[in-house]
Amino acid sequence: MTRASLDKLPSDVASMFDQVAPRYDLTNTVLSFAQDRKWRAITADVLDLRPGERCLDLAAGTAVSTAELAHSGAEVIACDFSLGMLREGRGRGVPLVAGDAMHLPFPDATFDAVTISFGLRNVADTAAGLSEMARVTKPGGRLVVLEFSHPTWAPFRTVYTEYLMKALPRVARAVSSAPDAYVYLAESIRAWPTQERLARTVADTGWNAVRWRNLTGGIVTLHHALRAAR
Repeated sequence: MTRASLDKLPSDVASMFDQVAPRYDLTNTVLSFAQDRKWRAITADVLDLRPGERCLDLAAGTAVSTAELAHSGAEVIACDFSLGMLREGRGRGVPLVAGDAMHLPFPDATFDAVTISFGLRNVADTAAGLSEMARVTKPGGRLVVLEFSHPTWAPFRTVYTEYLMKALPRVARAVSSAPDAYVYLAESIRAWPTQERLARTVADTGWNAVRWRNLTGGIVTLHHALRAAR
């Protein structure tokens, strides 16, 4: 199978996700001990979509999160660069669009809100992706980023890192359609910047009022911000 490297070439990452797509949602639930559902619910609460708004769910994968967000009455569009993921998402009743986070196929100021869950880490250029999200968001619009991060308690951080690099790939072999991909995913989590560093990058790419909230002891962090006025 294609296993992406930390260079994160879009073609390699997309190919890797094409191969994990058939059992992607099941694998995520198993590896997160079913915390993924709780994290999505918190993300939806912070995003606070309203009927009539337009929202981009970027790196939407199989559109599970998109369909949940659409229950708000907003128009929510799923966008992902993995055609395999989007194929798995057919039938969820939401629009599916193929697109790269660094070159989004939408006009300026299209959306009231943009969200990306566990996908920003896979963008080759984090700042370029965040700038593109700002471009397609209306002034004053909202950004919510849900991403793996760094546990805040040092002793647990050590245990967690050991789980990522040793246990996670072994568990993935039992449930995933392409378990080798989870070696890359573990490496990318370990290499991801701290909460503070990511917040600075968000603030430097067209967003104001940047804040973050640690979930599950910092295993996951939710960053949110507002689109700067033009």
